[in-house]
Amino acid sequence: MAEAEKIRILIVDDIADTRDNLAKLIGFEPDMEVAGTADGGQAAVNLAKKERPHVILMDINMPDMDGITATEIISNTVPESPIIMMSVQGEQDYLRRSMLAGAREFLVKPFSADELINAIRHVHELEKVKRARYAAAAPAAAAPVNPLAPAGAPRVTGEIITFFSPKGGVGRTTIATNLAVALHQLSQKPVVLVDGSLPFGDIAVILNMSPKAKTIADLIGS
Repeated sequence: MAEAEKIRILIVDDIADTRDNLAKLIGFEPDMEVAGTADGGQAAVNLAKKERPHVILMDINMPDMDGITATEIISNTVPESPIIMMSVQGEQDYLRRSMLAGAREFLVKPFSADELINAIRHVHELEKVKRARYAAAAPAAAAPVNPLAPAGAPRVTGEIITFFSPKGGVGRTTIATNLAVALHQLSQKPVVLVDGSLPFGDIAVILNMSPKAKTIADLIGS
């Protein structure tokens, strides 16, 4: 990997010694560099927006803003910077909350240098693959809805209806599915039904169907 392509890493931990130790471990890797350090969640959010690091190492327990809150904010505002959560607690609840907030990996302290470096490389590579898929799908997204339509034909646009709730189990899937079926029956036109919880959605189960598109990139490219 060329020097210009070094993996830039933001370290977030309220303990100075931990930040220093992580920086030293990263410094041993010729293809990695520290893009910055932060001692709290709010500082991490500000620095992530400014530096746009390739990977963020985020401690989960910090005094001003905890790592889960900071991760959720950064995942929405700087989605191209994947986050590795670090915690002395390895309980399932911490892992679940971290993943729901947008973390890509979870390391339980203390972890080895190999575990750290492998996690950084893993999430960075996943992000590169994701970007490549989106880049490949972009031309398809820019093309007319119907590629067989005559040249100069008006582009057909649709309407987007979103169902959202911060609380699970309130019936979003049932309402969205019934509405999609009703719209198709009334309009006799295609209806696209997307479950935003891609890995855990159960719309296909409700409709007794096997989805052809399992990711947004699949949908755009199909």
